[in-house]
Amino acid sequence: MNFQVTVLKVLVSYPDGFAVMADLKRDVALLATSGTDWSDRTKRLAARFPELDIFSQRLVERIDGGWRITDKGRSILQLMEARTAPDKVQLDIRKQADQRPEHVDGPNRIQGLALRNQRRQTRRRQRRNAALKAASPARESVG
Repeated sequence: MNFQVTVLKVLVSYPDGFAVMADLKRDVALLATSGTDWSDRTKRLAARFPELDIFSQRLVERIDGGWRITDKGRSILQLMEARTAPDKVQLDIRKQADQRPEHVDGPNRIQGLALRNQRRQTRRRQRRNAALKAASPARESVG
């Protein structure tokens, strides 16, 4: 498995391309243990850009306890995934992915996790806003 390609793929699946480290580590570990399909795929993608370095090339930036994919990172990932003509291996992998149940498939699992993370962030934001609203009258009476 190519770690840098995996990081790009995980980050692009999150809203705004940002993931906190705990979520990123969990998703990368999930993909790393998902079998040879993922490993073979990331190796093939990485072979298209042998000089890939996600930090020095500014494809990923470290912010607020997590990592975020940049626009340049998204572009490089699209270039990696662009195919001139699908080869037999890619077709075989596609067939295998179509036959697997959705809840087991690595990339679909990542998308599900990203959606769950987005909902969790929304709920946290709502609770935080409600707490700030509840605390504001108390602050005004103190001042």
